Amino acid sequence: MNIIKESIDDLNAVLKIEVEKADYDGNVEKVLRDYRKKANIKGFRPGMVPIGLVKKMYGKAVQIDEINKVVTENIQKYITDEKIEILGDPLPKIDDNEKIDFDTQESFTFSFELGLAPSFETKLSKKNKVIYYEIASDEKMKNDYLDNYTRRYGKFEKADISEEKDILKGRIEALDDKGSTDPDGISADDTSLSIEVIKDKKIKKQFIGRTEKDTIDFDLRKAFPNDNEIAGLLKKQKEEVISISGDFRFTINEISRFRPAELNQELFDRIYGENVIHSEEEFRNRVNEEITANLRNESEYKLSLDLKKLALEKSEFQLPEAFLKRWLLKVNDKTTEEQVEKEFDNFSRDLKWQLIRNKIARANELKITEEELLKEAEKITRYQFSQYGLFYATDEQVENYAKETLKREEDAKRIADKILEEKVNLILKDTVKLENKSVSIEEFNKLFE
Repeated sequence: MNIIKESIDDLNAVLKIEVEKADYDGNVEKVLRDYRKKANIKGFRPGMVPIGLVKKMYGKAVQIDEINKVVTENIQKYITDEKIEILGDPLPKIDDNEKIDFDTQESFTFSFELGLAPSFETKLSKKNKVIYYEIASDEKMKNDYLDNYTRRYGKFEKADISEEKDILKGRIEALDDKGSTDPDGISADDTSLSIEVIKDKKIKKQFIGRTEKDTIDFDLRKAFPNDNEIAGLLKKQKEEVISISGDFRFTINEISRFRPAELNQELFDRIYGENVIHSEEEFRNRVNEEITANLRNESEYKLSLDLKKLALEKSEFQLPEAFLKRWLLKVNDKTTEEQVEKEFDNFSRDLKWQLIRNKIARANELKITEEELLKEAEKITRYQFSQYGLFYATDEQVENYAKETLKREEDAKRIADKILEEKVNLILKDTVKLENKSVSIEEFNKLFE
């Protein structure tokens, strides 16, 4: 086995691997002997199939397979031993490999293209200023947060007289030209109508102040110009209602009114668990803490984007673009050249950031411990639980769920990348000059426009 690296330029190289019969022949013989032991061929007892027949049946396929294994293993070993930093994977040079004839040759030369990681420096210092946006909370934000909780844990109650935000349940049926219900016309039983979404003000007023068994005649299209709303009301597909119009009659069978939850002990217990919060004052304080934490997370997210952008600007370097485009087509069978071209700028930016991040991590000897992985997995789990209103999950439940998450390789890698990203951001924060600036939530949101 002989491997030669031929440099094309700073970002591209070719590996040539010379394979002799001695490099693979022993493995081929071993695999064929194993085949002989297991082969079940008519006319021969198990394990008694002539080796010549086994070679005739399987020899070529086994030879090719073992050559590929030898080549792959030795390429990876060479790249590791020589400490070559590559991007993507080695790509076979089709033109050279097409000349190979497994029927007549015993020695082979394979060529592989390599995309090399660039050499670069990230030139950041205290001369580089980055703004840290501190989002100021206000009463509207606090009230909206409280309203979200009371609505999340609220419920529908039966009402006697309809109001603007009520939901009406009943029967809807088309009317004929004389204003009578059309027995052959469109109708739907046990359907729901939200008074609040009625667009026409006069029609909306007709539905307010009504009781059960009342009927209301109205122009369907004036009330609901949107096909999706009409489809839901008539219990049909959107495509089926495009041409439907005219007057309809709605007969009220039930009036439902949403009641937000009250700020009382029952609500506190439902959100945080029994007897964790004991008063409205404690509840409001907890809500303020949650708002502060959420705003801090938003500020940190914006800062991470700005640090990433600055690091990219201060680390100018090129990538082996032609190689990477060929590699993307190779590893994504369903991807077209047009898609690669369209999405390459985003891919290139992400890859450059990954190279910068990894370089900073290596330079600062950043490590991720099992304890850190579990802690981050638990943090993510608690957030996910809170999204479903499971604030009262025990530490044991959270830990067990987090451990199961880390058993999934893809999830574990995603969490490890998140931790590494945060550690690199901490280093970047210490490297540059941070300037705090207080902004409202409206001003902050405009920064993303």
